[in-house]
Amino acid sequence: MGRFLRYPNPVNEGSSRVIALGVVTMAVAAEVLRLPVLLIPLVYGFCVRTAAGPTLSPLGLLASRVVGPRIVRWRRPVPGPPKRFSQAIGAVLTVSATVVWLTVGWGVARWILLPLVVAAGLEGFAGYCVGCAIFGFLIQWGVVPASVCAECSNLSARWATRR
Repeated sequence: MGRFLRYPNPVNEGSSRVIALGVVTMAVAAEVLRLPVLLIPLVYGFCVRTAAGPTLSPLGLLASRVVGPRIVRWRRPVPGPPKRFSQAIGAVLTVSATVVWLTVGWGVARWILLPLVVAAGLEGFAGYCVGCAIFGFLIQWGVVPASVCAECSNLSARWATRR
């Protein structure tokens, strides 16, 4: 079981982008079709991907083993710790939306998904990871030790390699 609870480092950017596109699809479907029940697979996915990477997530497995590796244009290794941080942010947003849905109602809960859709859309369509950028700033500000991700501590060098 120990190998299932390890988050990969590095991760394939293509797989991360495919997961983000899956998240956008489910969240937009929940909004447009007024199906708050779609929060359940979103919560599950974010929580297990935060804990164990793609190994226990159906969307994560599809992205990391089937679709992501086949998208050559997006295939490149990126640091795992900021991607895990991003998954944790998604978990917080989807759990919050679920609690609000169950206590207050869907009309309020659906607004909590808006930042998730924006961030996942940026990752999926443009390859810009909002959570990764926040993670880099947290390292620069000393909130997260630089030893967690040496590559992440130098944001300007990281973005220069993307061009």
